[in-house]
Order: sequence, then structure tokens, then C-alpha cells
Amino acid sequence: MEKKKILLHSCCAPCSTAVIERLADEFEITILYYNPNIYPEEEYVKRKNEEIRYVGILKEKGISIDMLDCDYESEKFYAAAKGLENEREGGARCAVCFKLRLEETAKRAKSLGFDIFGTTLTVSPHKNAEVINAIGLSLSKKYEIEYLESNFKKKNGYKRSVELSKENGIYRQAYCGCEFALKIQQEEAPESLKKVY
Repeated sequence: MEKKKILLHSCCAPCSTAVIERLADEFEITILYYNPNIYPEEEYVKRKNEEIRYVGILKEKGISIDMLDCDYESEKFYAAAKGLENEREGGARCAVCFKLRLEETAKRAKSLGFDIFGTTLTVSPHKNAEVINAIGLSLSKKYEIEYLESNFKKKNGYKRSVELSKENGIYRQAYCGCEFALKIQQEEAPESLKKVY
């Protein structure tokens, strides 16, 4: 049976590791790296290059996978997050950010002829899978393309992502990505920067 073609939004290489491993037998995967929330731009480039490098590692291992790179477009994130700058991490600003990235994924999946779209975001213990899936399902209806509901942190998904990241020497960032989350973490609890996403 022919595999469905999935456009899989990836927030970062570490999160993509265990998700790709879980989906590779079932789907023909193309990674979409669209993360205009990441601050500063140097960090964005560093994370993107790690994703590119990891996709290369997988290809060398004979895994069929492609990647679509996107422009940085940080102005779109700042426009979407306006008025939500002081929200706590995991609050309303994050939901807006999820929607921004998932909507781009849904639009591209539809226009490029993919069967389904999804995201690696739900592998993180810091992300609410219910919120992410509700957004994904809403966009699925809007763009008339199937969405892959997920909670990849289940069945030790996050633990596996940590293992695979270590095995492949992948850079794991100390904050989710945006300027506001980084600033709040630094002001409120510098120790929290020791947690790794």
C-alpha cells in the first residue's frame, strides 16, 4: 500500500527525531521548518541548520525524507503576538504561535498536494497537545486537508527524542524560542534556563 504524504511541521531537530522515527514506516515525510517565533535570528539559523543536518543523517541511513525550508518572517510572529508579550509561557501567546506555524503548514500541504499535515510540537512536555490538536483540526476544516492528531510525548516519546539527540550530537536549546519567553524566564527564574526543550 502506498504511504500517505505528510507535511510535518518541525519546531526543532531534537523534537523531530522521535517523531520521524515513529512515523517513517507509515508516511512519506517532508519536514517543514517554519518557525518565525525564534529569537534572535542567529538562534533561528542555528536551529534550522541542525534540522538540515539531521535530515542529512537520516538520508545517509537510507530513510526517505525531504525538507522544505522557509523564510524567517519574524515580523509575522510579532504581529500575531502583539498585546500578548507578557503572557506566561504556555498561555495565549503560545496558542497564537502554534496557529501561525500550523496554518502555514496546512496552506502549504494543501497547495503542494500532500495528503495530510502534522507537527512535532506535541512531543515536548512543555506543550499542550490538546490545544495544538484543536488548532490543527480547525485548520484541517478550513483548508480541507487531513490533520494528524498526536501526542508524541506519550509512549516515552520525549525520552526517546532526548536519546536520539544525544546519539546524533544534536544541539538542544534551553528555551522554547521567542524573545518574550526568554525574557520572562531570565527575569523570573534564571534556573529555568537549565531545562532543555
